[in-house]
Amino acid sequence: MNITRENIDELNGQIRLTIEKNDYQTNVEDVLKDYRKKVNMPGFRPGKVPAGLVKKMYGKSIVVDEVNKLISSELSKYMVEEKLDILGEPLPSDDQPEIDWETQEDFEFIFDIGYAPEVAVKFDKRNKFAYHTIKVADSMIDEQVNAYTNQHGENVPADVVNNDETVRGDIAQLDAEGKVVEDGLSAEMALISVAVIKDEEIKKLFEGKKVGDEVVFDLSKAYPNETELSYLLNIEKEAAAEVSGDFKIEIKEINKFVPAEINEDFFKKLYGEETEIKDEAAFRSKIENEIKTAFTPSSDYKFTLDVRDTLVSKANLEFPEAFLKRWLVATNKEITAEQIEKDFENFLADLKWQVIKENIIKDNELKVEDSELVELAKEVAAAQFRQYGMFDVPAEHLDGFVQQMLSKDDERSRLYQKAMEDKVVEVIKSKVTVEDKETTKEEFDAFFANK
Repeated sequence: MNITRENIDELNGQIRLTIEKNDYQTNVEDVLKDYRKKVNMPGFRPGKVPAGLVKKMYGKSIVVDEVNKLISSELSKYMVEEKLDILGEPLPSDDQPEIDWETQEDFEFIFDIGYAPEVAVKFDKRNKFAYHTIKVADSMIDEQVNAYTNQHGENVPADVVNNDETVRGDIAQLDAEGKVVEDGLSAEMALISVAVIKDEEIKKLFEGKKVGDEVVFDLSKAYPNETELSYLLNIEKEAAAEVSGDFKIEIKEINKFVPAEINEDFFKKLYGEETEIKDEAAFRSKIENEIKTAFTPSSDYKFTLDVRDTLVSKANLEFPEAFLKRWLVATNKEITAEQIEKDFENFLADLKWQVIKENIIKDNELKVEDSELVELAKEVAAAQFRQYGMFDVPAEHLDGFVQQMLSKDDERSRLYQKAMEDKVVEVIKSKVTVEDKETTKEEFDAFFANK
């Protein structure tokens, strides 16, 4: 066996691999012996099929398999030993001579390779980057306070219907004369929210009504959405499309939603019995910090994008573009060459950043430990729970969720990539000048409007 490499230019090369019969023959004979033990053929006892017959039937496919195994292992070993920094994977070359598996015993294989460019990006304190933090407006705090109080609010009985009450009562279909239709559509203790009634005139019919009063109204005008109507009457959506005319509701219950009162009991429900929040001022201060924390990943992302764009532009990297396009076509069967051509500039920008990151990782010997993955997974899980207003998640529940995340290969890989990129960005932060800049949410959203 012989393997050689030729550099075509600074970005492209070829690997030639010569495989002779004695490189694979022993393996082929061992596989043939194993086949002979297992093959079943009429007229022969198991394990007694003539070796020549087995070879005639399976020899060619076994040679192909064993040669391909040798190609894979030898290429991998060679690239490791030679410390080749290549992009993608070796591709069969257009210069590859045709193989005749029936007659040939020695083979030559030619592979094209694309080299990763050398990176020489330098940055120091003269490089300045803004780190945008969100200015938390009072309106943002008010919005979150309302969300929490509504989340822990409750329905309480009310005497009269206004605009934001809900009523429960028995609904019955009426005929043209205003009488209840026998065996018509009906629903017992149906729930109607006056605020979501679509017709303003119908809303006014409910105002001032009390328990025991009746309201006659066009149900399909009040709820033109077939899904809402089917849910209200407990009928199929198709049947709801045919509903028309007046219905009567006899009001049996009126409730008004009351947001939770802001007091110590509310703080304990929200943050747990051991919370240090005792008054509204401390509550609003905590919410302000929560909002800042929630926006931290976005601030980090914006900083990373700015760093990426600057370093990619500064590096002025060149790539073996023709090779990369071939590789993308070969490894993404569902994507056409036209699609790759269209999106190639975006792919190239991502690849440039990846090469720069790998260089920083190598130069600074960065590693992600398992314990760091666990901590990152906890942060991600806790953030997901906070989105649903769950701040006091038991440790065992959180740990179980984290283990579930890390047990999935794609999720673990995503967390690893995030942790490693965070380390790369921290290295960059330590070497450049970072200028904190407070930004409104509207200004911050505008940064990503065209991304």
